[in-house]
Amino acid sequence: MKTVIIRAERCVGCRQCVFNCASVHTTLVPFKPRIDIILYETKNFPNKCRHCNPAPCQKVCPTEAIYREENFNIVLIDIEKCINCGSCAMACPFSVIRFATLSEGQEVAFKCDQCFFRLEQGKVPACVEVCKTGALIFEDLNLYLKERAKEKIARKKTTSFEVLRNYYQQLKEINQRG
Repeated sequence: MKTVIIRAERCVGCRQCVFNCASVHTTLVPFKPRIDIILYETKNFPNKCRHCNPAPCQKVCPTEAIYREENFNIVLIDIEKCINCGSCAMACPFSVIRFATLSEGQEVAFKCDQCFFRLEQGKVPACVEVCKTGALIFEDLNLYLKERAKEKIARKKTTSFEVLRNYYQQLKEINQRG
């Protein structure tokens, strides 16, 4: 399954993902983004729901308002069932669940829905669409991790070879000086 992958080392803190998220989610909670850029040890980090499996927020929800959508394997919140107890926010290890007041005055939890309505249309999530640095990508996590592992192994082999080549070059120079 594809998911939004965060590559924080590429984030420049432009907040385009935040603005685009807020603008495409205006029907339920007007202009409230489901992603935020947080500053972590002088570096920007795009923080959003990871759609954990198993999801701690889903496990603690007393009304079963939080559920896993099966087609795209994402964790969603049914606002009709949400009683605003805050259990989900306390259980979330990433602090991504927020609360808002709807027009009827009802307080509800909300979080990243991975732009479910866009996925159904064959589009990528709004945050990914506007990320120009590649800090947010929409890929299959397992395939992405396999590719990263291959790249890391290739870098290590190259680095090891370079170290050995430099070592032998230095030995050669020492022997020539005599």
